[in-house]
Amino acid sequence: LSDICRRENFSCVAAAAAAAALDYCSNMQHEPAGRSSVSLLCGRRASPKAFDDSQNFAEALPMEMSVRIFGELDAESLCSASRTCRLWRDIIEQSEQLWRRQCLLVRAVCQREVDKDRGDGFSWKVTLVRNYTRSCAKRDWLRGRYSSVSSADELLGRNMVPFDAETWGEILQAELNR
Repeated sequence: LSDICRRENFSCVAAAAAAAALDYCSNMQHEPAGRSSVSLLCGRRASPKAFDDSQNFAEALPMEMSVRIFGELDAESLCSASRTCRLWRDIIEQSEQLWRRQCLLVRAVCQREVDKDRGDGFSWKVTLVRNYTRSCAKRDWLRGRYSSVSSADELLGRNMVPFDAETWGEILQAELNR
């Protein structure tokens, strides 16, 4: 982070604010679902704890620096950060750069689905929302998390999504290779 601040010619105060923001985001609490497209991905609302505006780095830093800071977060942490305050939500929801980065991680598991959605003209954010749960479920299947399931009851409470025949073929091949 300090390297980014030096390259971008930001002050030590800005670097400290950025570090505090990253720490704050990584320690946030989660609660039940909201309605924005980000909350559709995350399925949680912000903690009722108020965030002290005097500590809000996004008000003090240029937008590009805030986006770089948020770019250090994973998808779940981005969702938490977007529920912190309106400014953070606006920065996160409007930054295609942040959504693209997260979407490319999902694409590593669900390439066909992500490429199809992008080809159909969906934004990076919408593509991520549409494919995030699918990628998590597919990753679990490919890693063998469900290799020894003996009944459907063992899958209750798990996020399951419909897969196409090609995806089931990949999963079967992974099972055969174990």
